[in-house]
Amino acid sequence: MARLVTGGDRHAKWERRYDPAHIQTITTAEKPIYSANAAVKFTDLYELELAVKQVLNSQGVSVADVANYLNFGREVWKCDQTHDGETLKQEAAVLLAKWVARGLGMSVLEAIRNDVFHIDAPA
Repeated sequence: MARLVTGGDRHAKWERRYDPAHIQTITTAEKPIYSANAAVKFTDLYELELAVKQVLNSQGVSVADVANYLNFGREVWKCDQTHDGETLKQEAAVLLAKWVARGLGMSVLEAIRNDVFHIDAPA
């Protein structure tokens, strides 16, 4: 029969996991990987923002609205990291509706979705 894990067992595991020396050992060993991953993501994010700004320039968007369109682009980018296919299309449609409700232009948002992310409207 399997032994049940007690509250004391769980607390001891928690204490080990959050021991500063243990955390430092893991962080030191994994930092090069974390740093390389962050560098790639930051580069991707920079390129995304540049592409969104190019779409905004071609659409004649006011400078006052650029930050909101960039936020939309970042949200779609985040979804693009975790979803694909029809799910990604649906998530992008939800975000599009959200930002239209906040006053952004549908045609500009669709241009960002299509031209930057190459995501079609959901079926």
